[in-house]
Amino acid sequence: MRIAMYAGSFDPFTRGHADIVERGLNIFDKLIIAIGVNESKRPLFTPEQRLRQISNYYHENKDIEICIFDGLTVEFARQKNANFLLRGVRSSTDMEYERTLADLNKQIAGMETVLLPARQQLTHISSTVVRELLHFGADVSKFLPENFDLKSF
Repeated sequence: MRIAMYAGSFDPFTRGHADIVERGLNIFDKLIIAIGVNESKRPLFTPEQRLRQISNYYHENKDIEICIFDGLTVEFARQKNANFLLRGVRSSTDMEYERTLADLNKQIAGMETVLLPARQQLTHISSTVVRELLHFGADVSKFLPENFDLKSF
């Protein structure tokens, strides 16, 4: 079974993230969305809120598991029996950063990383931009997956 882990802060989960998940499911049998706890970031939503938001969105998909983790991504991926890491890249800057991480993860854990380029119409969407817009009360619905509910949490 081909199991991939898609790790990130997902604060909040965007249309770009959902696109990577959808496309990843065309490649892998199972996808684990792993919400990382990063103490250096100031999150808008708690990890538990993000878990509920994403779980509610994918509640009907048995090929997706959503969980929270703290620590090294590759170690958690091993614990979850993932064979691959899945990452999305929006720009050449992202590509260089993700390539470095992919090489590191291959060397320290023997884990392959699959990099999917963002669709051109989604490259401008980032969680950072969405958080900023939310901070100022802007409507962010066009940056979130269709029917994704941020307000109930």
